Amino acid sequence: MSTITIVLLVILAVLIIATVVLYIFGKKAEKRQAEQQKQLEAVAQSVSMLIIDKKYVKFKEAGFPSAVLENTPKYLRRSKVPVVKAKIGPKIMNLMCDAKIYPSIPLKKEVKASVSGIYITHVKGLRGPLDAPEKKKKGFLARFRKQ
Repeated sequence: MSTITIVLLVILAVLIIATVVLYIFGKKAEKRQAEQQKQLEAVAQSVSMLIIDKKYVKFKEAGFPSAVLENTPKYLRRSKVPVVKAKIGPKIMNLMCDAKIYPSIPLKKEVKASVSGIYITHVKGLRGPLDAPEKKKKGFLARFRKQ
């Protein structure tokens, strides 16, 4: 056998082993995520709130309690998270939001939300349906192509 075929076989073996290892880690992470999702749903409370503001902010600058910051992994502290500032009763709170429902949260409106700790998992309109998110304006070329 030539050295090229040996090198290619070794590379192929390493790729196969890496694929198997990633598959196993992926399955474990998937199970862990499903377990955490069940826990979030178990402790969820339905709360009516007035949405004041929403934005993507770095985790450290979001204004969460120090206990939350300490329990967060270090690699996530620098990432940006969707944060919603809401008035719940007489209290104004900063809450973290699920990235999937973030675009559907209306500003300056009262909503009924499912909250798990400081995490908003589900939102629905308190008085009628939620407004559809604003559509972006079409660019010049998109309008021109339509005609």
